[in-house]
Amino acid sequence: MSIPTLITIYVALALGALGVVGFFSELRRRRFGPAHAEDRVFRCVKCGLVYTDDADVDRSRCSQCGKMNEPMVF
Repeated sequence: MSIPTLITIYVALALGALGVVGFFSELRRRRFGPAHAEDRVFRCVKCGLVYTDDADVDRSRCSQCGKMNEPMVF
C-alpha cells in the first residue's frame, strides 16, 4: 500500500469514529434532556402583554392588568 492510501484510510476511519460518537452523543442528549413544555401563548387585549400559561387552560388572567384572555391561534 502506498502512503497516500494509508493516510486516506486513517483520516476516513478517524472521521467515521467521530461521526459515530457524535451520533450516539446526540441520541443520549435527546433521551435524557428536558422535555419541551407544552404551553399556550396568550396576548392581553387590554394592555398587549404576551405571556404563556399551561396547555390545559382555556382562558388565562393577565399578570399585568388582570383581564381574562383567550389563547392566540397561529
